Amino acid sequence: MAIKKKKTIKDIDSIPDSQIVEMVLSDVNAYKYIIERYESKLLRYIQRVLYISKEDAEDILQEVFIKAYRNIKGYDKGYSFSSWIYRIAHNEAISFLRKKKITVTNTEKAEIFDKIASDEDIERDFLKDLKGREVRDILSKLETKYREVLVLRYFEEMGYNEISDVLHISSGTVASLINRGKEKFKILVQNYGKNI
Repeated sequence: MAIKKKKTIKDIDSIPDSQIVEMVLSDVNAYKYIIERYESKLLRYIQRVLYISKEDAEDILQEVFIKAYRNIKGYDKGYSFSSWIYRIAHNEAISFLRKKKITVTNTEKAEIFDKIASDEDIERDFLKDLKGREVRDILSKLETKYREVLVLRYFEEMGYNEISDVLHISSGTVASLINRGKEKFKILVQNYGKNI
């Protein structure tokens, strides 16, 4: 009788999320692999979207992992696991904003998205020319709705459909928000440093 080797972390890195979810359903200890895979990504996402202290972001992240664990049996395999867990992070970020009484109306969101330009090359050039701190500073000045789609698209490298799944909005709305957000971003870049 052959003895099965336990999977190592190196082996786990090559296993798709869907298989790890199956592992979690049969062995709760496997949940650590989900945490290891998504901890730094989700923490970075939360910090980039909300511009809050690391401690607050870690508190939100803890809630994300608790909610994901509690609801793992309800994970819909019709969506990518990545979209599913980012959606939980999105919801927790919104909840945090509500608790802090920070709100952005849908009308304000729509106005911002209308101002986004569709020229990706200009936006990429700005990102290449600016230091990371400057990019974060400029992004922090954008409304949350624009900042969120830009972070998901350019920092988390998600496609429009995946962003649509995370935010529960249509792909067309995602495209509109990205275009408006880029326009706002470009305007902020052009004015960056003028008020210093």
